Amino acid sequence: MSKKFFFDTYALIEIYKGNPKFEDYKEGIQMIITELNILEYIYFLIREKREDEIDRIYEKLENFCVNYQKDILKKAAKMKFLCKKDKLSFVDCIGYELAKKHNCKFLTGDEKFRNKQNVEFVKK
Repeated sequence: MSKKFFFDTYALIEIYKGNPKFEDYKEGIQMIITELNILEYIYFLIREKREDEIDRIYEKLENFCVNYQKDILKKAAKMKFLCKKDKLSFVDCIGYELAKKHNCKFLTGDEKFRNKQNVEFVKK
């Protein structure tokens, strides 16, 4: 059985860039994300002047999207409030809460998550 992770946008971008520290997360892993992560990823592609890749990447990533209900939104809002000193984004809070709901770890290299529970922290 493969391992399952919620891929933060940070992880998606590092894999795209070819970061060798994320090599172990490219195969044999069940990935979950939300459309919000795709939104952030598209922004990254626009910023990198790679708009020609948006449609191809969107089609590839949308297969890994999970939906969420208001319970996740409420938990994410509470997390953002309780961790306000960390200035977490709503997208990250939603992803973190979805990782817990789907019994998997939140894969990121974002320093704000380094010491949080249920996180697979990988840095450059």
